[in-house]
Amino acid sequence: MTWGVAALLGALGDAMAARFGAVAVRGELSGFSRAASGHCYFSLKDADGAAALVRCVLFRRAAALLDFSPADGQQVELRGRLALYEARGELQLVAESMQRVGAGTLFEEFLRRRARMEAAGLFDAARKRPLPASPRALGIVTSLGAAALHDVLATLARRAPQVRIVVYPSPVQGAEAPAALVAALQAANRRREVDLLLLVRGGGSIEDLWAFNDERLVQAVAASALPVVCGVGHETDITLCDLAADLRAPTPTAAAELAAPSRDEALQALAARLQRLQRAIERAGQVQAQRLDRIAQRLSQPAQALRAESSRLDERARRLRLAPRQQWAAAAAALAPAGRRLSLAVAVQVREQGMRLAASGRQLAAHDPQRVLRRGYAWVEAADGRAIVSAALLHPGQAVRAVWADGRAQAEVKSIEPIEPLREVGAVTLPTMK
Repeated sequence: MTWGVAALLGALGDAMAARFGAVAVRGELSGFSRAASGHCYFSLKDADGAAALVRCVLFRRAAALLDFSPADGQQVELRGRLALYEARGELQLVAESMQRVGAGTLFEEFLRRRARMEAAGLFDAARKRPLPASPRALGIVTSLGAAALHDVLATLARRAPQVRIVVYPSPVQGAEAPAALVAALQAANRRREVDLLLLVRGGGSIEDLWAFNDERLVQAVAASALPVVCGVGHETDITLCDLAADLRAPTPTAAAELAAPSRDEALQALAARLQRLQRAIERAGQVQAQRLDRIAQRLSQPAQALRAESSRLDERARRLRLAPRQQWAAAAAALAPAGRRLSLAVAVQVREQGMRLAASGRQLAAHDPQRVLRRGYAWVEAADGRAIVSAALLHPGQAVRAVWADGRAQAEVKSIEPIEPLREVGAVTLPTMK
């Protein structure tokens, strides 16, 4: 007998329904997701770590009756029926109810590791560093075949094409992944050819992402000399590398967006700053131009300023003329005696000062050097105009100038003959000549 595919799958489904009927299964949730329709899709695996897994579906009607929010790593008990999903020929468990019975083995280990590393200070906010504002080169640690690498490269090409990209390839899933990821991080730090590292991977179940909970990798992330942005899984996925990194991104695409500023946004900001600077320069130029115009106007039109001042004085004169005549007369009468006394005192002072001035003039004339020169004396001065008041200031060959009342002559010192100090002869003091 030859079966058709649909007939075979239908027969197998009927056989399972007849053989098993309603079943109750206990295991750990993995890859849980809720579709827009409200139906929930996930896998159930053995909590003891055995390599066994069954795909499950919980339709919207049953999902609405849940009293908790299912999540990966939770240990649950399902009641439902076995069926074949004919579109893919897969065995699936159609769950009618779900009850939480405890945390799964991997989730419990995740919590233990998290507590241990948190106590060691690997997650402290104080040790997290700010990202470089404008990185010149970015390093990406991920698998060459990962969809996350394509998403990151596409985002960077669109957002920051000026940034150089260096990929440090490593498997991101499986038993060899943690050691390979550690080696990639260490290579990037040793080569120091980038400013920032992106540790990325696409979404998956808790066991798919388990390499990013490895203690060796978490310690390597915390010890990295280069800042690290971790974008592993979907927004709801949390790994220990996320907690140890300098910045956690909800997705690989978000990690690329957080790591490199948008070139278009930077250019727009630069253009806005340039426009503000140009406007400020233009405003300053306008203010200075107006100031210069006002100064030029005042310099080029002095007659206008004089006319304004004349008008102001005319107005004051007009106001003075309109003052009451009686006040002028009273003021004049009150000031007349004082004015006469003042005039008399001024006349006396002027006369006395005139006499003093005449006496000072006579004294000044008596000391006038020209009068002395007219009596036959001469004034001797150096070439720079300074008076030579002593023969000790001369030296042979020196050029001097002799000044008389009616002229001057240039001379040269041939020799110097000192004169003895003055001595008294009767009432006359005469010099002693050698």
